Amino acid sequence: MFKNLEVFRTAMSLAQHAGQNQAVVARNIANADTPGFQAQSVSHFAEIYDAPMQSALRQTRAGHFESTHANATSFLTNSQSESSPNGNSVSVEEEMLKSVEIQREHSRALAIYRHSLDLMRISIGRK
Repeated sequence: MFKNLEVFRTAMSLAQHAGQNQAVVARNIANADTPGFQAQSVSHFAEIYDAPMQSALRQTRAGHFESTHANATSFLTNSQSESSPNGNSVSVEEEMLKSVEIQREHSRALAIYRHSLDLMRISIGRK
């Protein structure tokens, strides 16, 4: 039962995805006035988690790479938003809404981790 705790890996991956997504949103907001900057976004967590890892790195021994899931940075896409006259496609309002959604995703990941840990403690007789 305790050899493969996929729920903890999933919660960790969800939290990492939220962090990477927040970094992309922060970069978009930081470049809101940069002429020609195209806003980027990260694919949804389910798309990234289900995708096989695509790495140019070579594995030299078993267990060298712990994650079997793709890196979120390989799933960056340019926004299809309408550009301003200077070619910038960042909408600060949209980025702020994304930021709130990302915060909820991160809170969800922490709640899953916390509840799974509580369940494990209860199953071994500790509270």
